[in-house]
Amino acid sequence: MVAGSAVLGSQFAVLDGNYRAASALWIVALALWVLLTYTIFTAFTVKEDKPTLDRGISGAWLLAVVATQSIAVLSALLASHSDVLHRREFNFLALCLWLWGGMLYIWMMSLIFYRYTFFRLAPGDLSPPYWINMGAMAISTLAGSLLIVNAPDAPFLLSITPFIMGFTIFYWATGTWWIPMLLVLGVWRYVYKRFPMRYDPLYWGAVFPLGMYAASTHEMASAMTFHFLDFLAPIFFYAALTAWALAFVGLLRSLARRRRAQPGVS
Repeated sequence: MVAGSAVLGSQFAVLDGNYRAASALWIVALALWVLLTYTIFTAFTVKEDKPTLDRGISGAWLLAVVATQSIAVLSALLASHSDVLHRREFNFLALCLWLWGGMLYIWMMSLIFYRYTFFRLAPGDLSPPYWINMGAMAISTLAGSLLIVNAPDAPFLLSITPFIMGFTIFYWATGTWWIPMLLVLGVWRYVYKRFPMRYDPLYWGAVFPLGMYAASTHEMASAMTFHFLDFLAPIFFYAALTAWALAFVGLLRSLARRRRAQPGVS
């Protein structure tokens, strides 16, 4: 809900220049973020009966990071708009959320990586949301790149630009590291372990990270003049488009099978 609202707001800002709609969605996303973040993590903390680590954690937990960074992205976009009244405040909020999202990723990924390496991993456990391992770092890269672009108009950002650049590259490099690892694990799941490739709504969770990696790489290459990386963005754009098309075809086939299975439907 948070990431969807903020990403839609970013689309209004970038594609349509509609900053009024973007601002309204920013308010919605921020309110949901505060409500859900503190409600959910408080509930998890005080819950008496808790699952073991191998059953309780997956890449889906990183949606909390994606949600946080999506608001950082939208805040940075609103700050860059020439008519915004509180440019410094938007940039400061974007910076704080960007840093907090990175810290949250480190906390969660430590547990996910520990679960990967020290608990038995069955093919069924490696669900598509594990691609958020990469996607959370991709959207963090996008937010950092937008902060770099905004730095000339925000003196406090300009003073820490080397720090922002370093962490943005850190986020991008971490996300990039995950791509071959996830592909290898996918081969292990579907080829070596012969896990059936049936349609699952969770497969949509693998589409967003691919598209976000393309967008973040493009923005980082532009912000830091890393034009030697320009070839990557189109590759991952088409990879994301292919993944989206395959998931959509899988959805249609699943709906068709379900309709044929209904009594009285031929």
